[in-house]
Amino acid sequence: MAAQDQMDAPVAISRHRRAPADGSTGRPADRGPVDRRQPGSHPSDRRRPGERRPAGRRPAPQVRLPEPRRRSVLRIRDWRVRTKLAVVLVVPSLALLMVAGVQIRTLVDEATRLGDFAAQVELTDRVSALVHEVQAERDRTVGELAEFEAGERPGDPGQLSAQLRSQRAAVDRAAAAVRARGGDVAGDTAWRAAYGRAVARLDGLRSVRDGVADGRLPRRAAHDVYGRTVDALLALMAAPAPGAGNADLDRLRAGYVELSRTKEVGSQLRASIFAVAAAQGFAPGDYIEIADLRAQQLAAVVRFRSVASASQIDQYDQVLAGRALELTGQLEQAVIDSAGRSDFRLDAPNWWAASTAQHDLVRKAEAALLADAATRAAQRSADQWSRTWLVVGGIAGALLIALIISIAIGRSMARSLRVLRREALTVAQVELPQVLDQLSDIRRRTPDIEVRPPSVRSADEIGEVADAFTAVHSSAVSLAIEQAAMRRNVNTMFINLARRSQVLVERQLELLDDLEREEQDPDLLENLFKLDHLAARMRRNDESLLVLAGNDNARRWSAPVAPSAAVLAAIAEIEQYTRVRHTADDSLFVVGHAVADLVHLLAELLENATIFSPPGTTVEVVGRVQGGRVLIEIADEGMGMSERALEEANALLAEPPAADVAASERMGLFVVSHLAARHGVSVHLRPAAQGLVA
Repeated sequence: MAAQDQMDAPVAISRHRRAPADGSTGRPADRGPVDRRQPGSHPSDRRRPGERRPAGRRPAPQVRLPEPRRRSVLRIRDWRVRTKLAVVLVVPSLALLMVAGVQIRTLVDEATRLGDFAAQVELTDRVSALVHEVQAERDRTVGELAEFEAGERPGDPGQLSAQLRSQRAAVDRAAAAVRARGGDVAGDTAWRAAYGRAVARLDGLRSVRDGVADGRLPRRAAHDVYGRTVDALLALMAAPAPGAGNADLDRLRAGYVELSRTKEVGSQLRASIFAVAAAQGFAPGDYIEIADLRAQQLAAVVRFRSVASASQIDQYDQVLAGRALELTGQLEQAVIDSAGRSDFRLDAPNWWAASTAQHDLVRKAEAALLADAATRAAQRSADQWSRTWLVVGGIAGALLIALIISIAIGRSMARSLRVLRREALTVAQVELPQVLDQLSDIRRRTPDIEVRPPSVRSADEIGEVADAFTAVHSSAVSLAIEQAAMRRNVNTMFINLARRSQVLVERQLELLDDLEREEQDPDLLENLFKLDHLAARMRRNDESLLVLAGNDNARRWSAPVAPSAAVLAAIAEIEQYTRVRHTADDSLFVVGHAVADLVHLLAELLENATIFSPPGTTVEVVGRVQGGRVLIEIADEGMGMSERALEEANALLAEPPAADVAASERMGLFVVSHLAARHGVSVHLRPAAQGLVA
């Protein structure tokens, strides 16, 4: 067969080339069991049980989703909704975390500073105890050295009194307590430097003691060395800093520091008067020193009262009220009044006892102030840490709540979008194809189709999109129903016209049969035969229209028919019947209700084979039985078809499409496809050495 795009493609069932077995030329008298009765006149017009419905149902449309677009992480519009929501959450959260981190860092630094301050004040209490013991060692040492230097106590200066040895042991214990705690206390650079200087001065006490024992260190030199040690310790007591914003704590620190300095001036005054009492006389410069220290003591008390808080002043006044203070003042005044007198006498032990009692009272007040400062600092540090953890908890809670709310909103939006996407794909790939498949059967009444409401019922934009999509779906279904009703009406009109034409052609064929039986003139008989074939072709065209309209053939046979008879009937319905040679195995038979459609199918194949092959060639039809099935091959000697055309034709034969404009252009191929599908006949085209085989 020649390649054809404008004509019905040849349909075939096999490929053998044999000479006609019976030499038949296919005369009209050999048409075989062609039934020309009126439609519906045969009992077999009704559908039989198990018989397949006519082909032609509209195939389900293949929904092709658009190709996924290429995504770029650099384009925000390409991000997934989940990613966009995460970014919308993360960016403000990071900004909040940065601000909160700065705030938390400030609070933590403040809490740490207050904690360090509280620890330093706690250590300061030990340092003040150490200062108290060092002052006692200094004052006792100065008195004993003054006694040796005045000759009031002959012997080796290294032979110290038992009281001085016990005092040195007390200093060593107090220094060990400071060292044991001081290494664990954190502080800033200034505090660490002050602590280092104080420890260095404490380490230097051994050389001072050795100098005193060897007699190499005079009284005033020993007094100065001990004084520098006390000054280093007092500087360490003043080193703790609570930081800005803690003026009350800083005032407490200033109060006990000024009291410690006042106590140091009193200790120096005690040492100077004790040295005068032990030497039983004034050495050069002693009077001026004592008077100056007395004035410094009064000024230090005034300074303390101006710096300290009201509570500290109250504590100081409560502790230092009594006869001990009055007695010490009287003795100090007596020493000053006796300056230059040769009969000066002051009992050194009495002075030491009285001044030490006053010194201990000042130490008691100092310890009370330090304890209050340590308690207040510890409480402030605890409050600051509580405030810090409260802020951290609030920030963490706010972030957690924001995260939970954002995740809930994001999940809701993502869930709604997923549901909408799933419903859209279900409508596109399942529901609409099913609706179209239901509406494709033009013989059935249009079913009631209800468009279900969308599952997304939210009132946001996603819900509005779901409603809009449902409206589009409803419009599509309504349009499909209208089109189905229009197709059914057109199809009904199509069938009615084909039936009327078929009735007229049947009557024309009956009339031609009568004329052929009565006519004796060969020329006129030949013309009648031509008219007969033209009418048969017209009838086949009407039947083809009924097939495409999904209707059954009106011609029926009740008894089984041999394949050769079906082939002869098909040959009789084509114009160039003289070119067909056939042979068939009649060991099997075709059931009666399928004969008309089989004849129609073979006639369409033979028509194509003769039209698309040279006029001088023959078309061979071979039928044989294989495994309980009949194989019929129709082979021509035409130009054949291209490989692509063959693929398209075989695809159409395998899956009969719905009738459309293409059916009118290639009616034979469409009719063969529908008839084959109706009776389970497999039709396939393949190329031969010359031509095509169906």
